[in-house]
Amino acid sequence: MAKTKTTYTRKNVIGFINSNVDNEMKKADSFRLIELMQKWSGSEPKMWGPTIIGFGNYHYKYASGHEGDAPVLGFSPRKAAFSLYVYSDTERSKLLLNDLGKFKMGKACIYVKKLSDINISVLQELSIESIKYINEHHESSCRIKQTN
Repeated sequence: MAKTKTTYTRKNVIGFINSNVDNEMKKADSFRLIELMQKWSGSEPKMWGPTIIGFGNYHYKYASGHEGDAPVLGFSPRKAAFSLYVYSDTERSKLLLNDLGKFKMGKACIYVKKLSDINISVLQELSIESIKYINEHHESSCRIKQTN
């Protein structure tokens, strides 16, 4: 069975952003996402694989037998767009996407060019919905906190 590439590493998150994100707006958006996702998840940012900044962790196991660990919330500041790992396939999440703003949807993530293209309150709701889903379906380090 193939080894999962997205595993926790001991790389420094701030060092990763400072050395790999050359666009100043994307760098500022990265630091803002760290602030927000840390608040929403109650977890410190950690590097997962070479490019994903994740918050919290959970263990998954598929019917195929493949299993592993993944961050509860996360993002990657890629050249073309941010990859946001905040989506769980629930009815509420599908409805929330209508009000998120300008984005593209991938199989497991949401792509946004910059934070000003999206509604941060909707991103928060998507993140909380994802945390809730993961808590209900997986062993998770993350518990929902009141974020008013």
